[in-house]
Amino acid sequence: MVGSSNRVESFPDATDLEASIPFPTPSLTPFQVHNVSVPQEQTTFQSLKQRLGEVFFPDDPFHQFKNKSFLRKMVLALHYFFPIFQWGSDYHLKLLKSDAISGVTIASLAIPQGISYAKLAGLPPVIGLYSSFVPPLIYSVLGSSRDLAVGPVSIASLVMGSMLREVVSPDKEPTLYLQLAFTATFFAGVFQASLGLLRLGFIVDFLSKPTLTGFMGGAAIIVSLQQLKGLLGIVHFTTKMGFIPVMQSVFENRTEWAWQTVVMGLSFLAFLLIARHISLRRPKLFWVSAAAPLTSVILSTILSFIFKAPNHGIKTIGHLQEGVNPPSVNMLDFGGPYLSLAIKTGIITGILALTEGMAVGRTFASLKNYQIDGNKEMVAIGAMNMAGSCASCYVTTGSFSRSAVNYNAGCKTALSNIVMASAVLFTMLFLMPLFYYTPNVMLSAIIIAAVIGLIDVRGAFLLWKVDKFDFLACMSAFFGVLLVSVQMGLAIAVGISLFKILIHATRPNTVILGNVPGTNSYRNLAQYREAVRVPSFLILGIESPIYFTNSMYLQERILRWVREEEERIVKSNESSLKCIVLDMAAVTAMDTNGMEALSELKKTFDKRSLDLVLANPVGEVAQKLSRSGTWELFGSEHIYMTVGEAIAAASYKCQT
Repeated sequence: MVGSSNRVESFPDATDLEASIPFPTPSLTPFQVHNVSVPQEQTTFQSLKQRLGEVFFPDDPFHQFKNKSFLRKMVLALHYFFPIFQWGSDYHLKLLKSDAISGVTIASLAIPQGISYAKLAGLPPVIGLYSSFVPPLIYSVLGSSRDLAVGPVSIASLVMGSMLREVVSPDKEPTLYLQLAFTATFFAGVFQASLGLLRLGFIVDFLSKPTLTGFMGGAAIIVSLQQLKGLLGIVHFTTKMGFIPVMQSVFENRTEWAWQTVVMGLSFLAFLLIARHISLRRPKLFWVSAAAPLTSVILSTILSFIFKAPNHGIKTIGHLQEGVNPPSVNMLDFGGPYLSLAIKTGIITGILALTEGMAVGRTFASLKNYQIDGNKEMVAIGAMNMAGSCASCYVTTGSFSRSAVNYNAGCKTALSNIVMASAVLFTMLFLMPLFYYTPNVMLSAIIIAAVIGLIDVRGAFLLWKVDKFDFLACMSAFFGVLLVSVQMGLAIAVGISLFKILIHATRPNTVILGNVPGTNSYRNLAQYREAVRVPSFLILGIESPIYFTNSMYLQERILRWVREEEERIVKSNESSLKCIVLDMAAVTAMDTNGMEALSELKKTFDKRSLDLVLANPVGEVAQKLSRSGTWELFGSEHIYMTVGEAIAAASYKCQT
């Protein structure tokens, strides 16, 4: 049936099948059967170009350069690679006011969080401030999001700290630990930027939302439990990350608990949680939660200074080095026995940082109804981590808490990141001595208050209601982190995501279709109760591409459908099965194994005097069927445009 789509086969004496179904139907005109056309042949180069374009350039980034002068193309290229020139050209003082307020507001949150998250990663607190200065400046030049606030984040800090601590102790070998952290950050940046340049961002999507929900919830609990060391004043504490080892260490060292530390820590933790609750209940009071960490740091530092906290067993941060980020290029180690550890840590933390940053950027872009370029975001995040590793910074990305504050404070452009970085610079130059008396317990309280928001109980409950498999994936990742390790939890999360893909790829869904009375529509019998079976026909819908991974399964499943239908017909004493119709509308692609499976089914049913008919094959599938000879095997009288036409034609042949 390969040919012009203008040819129409007419069956003037045939009525629509609905007339033969035992329910009332309106009078119908003679039915027409149309050709199924095969797409126009393309050269190998054209086909490859189109396919690669769909895979790597679905957004067609070069469209804006078409039919433009050379000078205009240069300007557009500058805007594309450096978005700051795009929004900067239209910048005015009214926008500056909004961005300045937002920048100062997120700086009040970024400074205490930066110090706290560096501690979580096992790094000196000042590294957290360094990481809140250089990366935001680079992102403001290269990033496409107006709302993303850049800096250290809890999950990436936790994973980096837990992976590096397994091999190197930050207390016994601080210099080596710092080298590995900077080297891992460099590799994280290289990996992130490479994904963007090669337009391979879909790799990040292998971490599905259910698995991330479970992973982040488990990691948040582990992070909180790890802070019991500072919250209770324990000196000797386990370096393991599992729930059981941490709780054992807490109770085995209960003689080290310091009531002064406990009272101060719980008091400020309650203050932070109350401030967070107020901001959640009343979004207009977002500044209450944003200002709470810095307020807590200031108050706790004043109290610590007045009451001489170190004399009462409350440990403080101590001396922090003043000045701008020192260069750390000489600390990057691309050889030696720990290179594999640095690469592995960099890739894993890089994936997590990308996933969080992309999710946050897309979330706030949708709220303001603008688009962000995913590949440019990956390049921007990768570039700021590569540059950061050379300027004493560790892995950074877009933070949800700081971005939420940035959004609520009314930011207009990425200049808010520059304002935030300027505030951090001022702090590093002039305010570092003020942190000398800041209690360590305060940092623990800030971390706990920040990560509690990562525990998404409502999201997990929704997964249970909507998709039990997704809920299982969520819980597996959650308990993997909680009971084994952070790395194992992440591995389980990725493994379950891949397993889910394999399940869908190797075991696609097939359904029985029936006619909706009074129409020429054929729908899933399990979904539409009013739909009825068509006598002597078995109509099957295949809801997946047919590849080597599922062709054998589909072949066996279709044979089983036929067997079960024949058994049902015998029990119901209905007319015998004469034709099987495969609705191919959802079969978007097919390989040689799929075509071979169809050919085998055709031969099998021919031996049993059963007709196998294909309906609505899409362009690519029709083209491959034509090229392979499968089209000729079926013949034009067994390939139709719609299920209705297939049944009408088959019914007409049976009558004649």
